Amino acid sequence: MRVAILAHEQFPDDAKTAVGVLRYSDHDAVAVLDRERAGQRVRDHLPDVQDAPIVAEMDDAPECDALLIGIAPIGGGFEESWRPDVAAALRRGCDVVAGLHYLLGEDEQFRALAEEHAGEIRDVRRPPEDLTVASGTAGDVDARVVLTVGTDCSSGKMTGAYELRAAARERGLDAAVVPTGQTGIMISGRGIAIDRVISDFAAGATERLVTAAADHDVLFVEGQGALAHPAYSGVTTAILHGAQPDSLVLCHVAGRQRVGGYERFELPDPGSYAQLYESMAAPVSGATVDAGFLNTAALDRDEADQRLDAYEQALDAPVTDPVRDGAAAVLDAVL
Repeated sequence: MRVAILAHEQFPDDAKTAVGVLRYSDHDAVAVLDRERAGQRVRDHLPDVQDAPIVAEMDDAPECDALLIGIAPIGGGFEESWRPDVAAALRRGCDVVAGLHYLLGEDEQFRALAEEHAGEIRDVRRPPEDLTVASGTAGDVDARVVLTVGTDCSSGKMTGAYELRAAARERGLDAAVVPTGQTGIMISGRGIAIDRVISDFAAGATERLVTAAADHDVLFVEGQGALAHPAYSGVTTAILHGAQPDSLVLCHVAGRQRVGGYERFELPDPGSYAQLYESMAAPVSGATVDAGFLNTAALDRDEADQRLDAYEQALDAPVTDPVRDGAAAVLDAVL
């Protein structure tokens, strides 16, 4: 599918959905929409993902099948400045794929345009209607279940899951990612956005995803939020208990000491955080933190190596930056 990706004024640092689609999706990206960087190209900012021109608005994008909303703002709201681009895409007969809590399919203007021009609005955060509470059966699957967890939001959980899948497939394993958030769903075309699910059913939704994929050798469950996050700890706990993982990988951003967007809260040190995850997992699955991922994108090689060594000592487990160095050592640890 040929797609344009909306990332206005956020690309690349604060447009993790856009970056995830560019790095891991099979979609052919024809353009990224960002008013501030129009005239540039993706490779000017991210040399290790598929390239595309950056344009100011949807009317400047080449012919495509869909517009993807590539931004995941706090609270999942819709920015009204995006409205002209969404409307332009629908008038062109394009589908619109969004992962917001604001459901575009319930917007009267967008719904009318979609009907008039034969486009489809896909709100990937809309959960199934037949979810139930967990039955505690995810631990019965034969597949090895590995959950990426974080010290904060946007700490590399989704990236780590897909890099682990790539490393496992290179070894001939039948591996799959279990998407639990909007970006993973856009990449894989399946999954449930657990943070949109009624809280009583969130663990059950995770359990459904894991048991549905049980025929693989290994499953890499995409974590959400963080266990000590002041806003998002609920979804983290639901996934941790619903997936009943065998192993955990703790993801962290080098140098981050406070919760992103909630700077009054300090992050626990990595060793304490690992113990917190293990304590929460113990009554349900007994999973342990067997490895870590560290995002060192903002550092030069020498400083990155120092931070990787320090994080490895803090966890007493293998650590890599999966984008820079791959996930092979972490895969060894979790298998």
